[in-house]
Amino acid sequence: MSSVKQEIEFAAVDIRPMHELDVSVIVEIERTAYQFPWSEGIFRDCLRVGYVCRTVDVDGDLGGYGIMSVGAGEAHILNVCIRDEYRCRGLARKVLLHLLERAHIAGMREAFLEVRPSNTAASRLYHSLGFEQVGVRRGYYQATVGREDAAVLRRVLVADLK
Repeated sequence: MSSVKQEIEFAAVDIRPMHELDVSVIVEIERTAYQFPWSEGIFRDCLRVGYVCRTVDVDGDLGGYGIMSVGAGEAHILNVCIRDEYRCRGLARKVLLHLLERAHIAGMREAFLEVRPSNTAASRLYHSLGFEQVGVRRGYYQATVGREDAAVLRRVLVADLK
């Protein structure tokens, strides 16, 4: 039996706005997924300041989330995370496409994000969605020993008409 998770269709997948009541579950997902997770306060601040905060509900279960800021013609995807049991089934792609659509509707020209070079699965996903590396942020991420660089990726959403 293969340990590879296959992309499957769920009975119901709903991407909806994140609510305060979701934060405790989101923090649990974050802590399970990352060695250096965001705090509950960071998630609450993202909601408070009006970032685009979305959850993905899978058959009635909160399966993941995405958070993006928008302004000055740019979107910045800050965090996308899928609960372990739902990973590698196309949900992160759905969340990212939703966020990119929201950015486009809001009139943003470009979307940016950072990714750890060691996170090859995420890097592959981002590149498959048209993101290209445009830079490196040295020592951006906390690591077990020292710091890890971040690859800065960009995707053009609306071409400038000049």
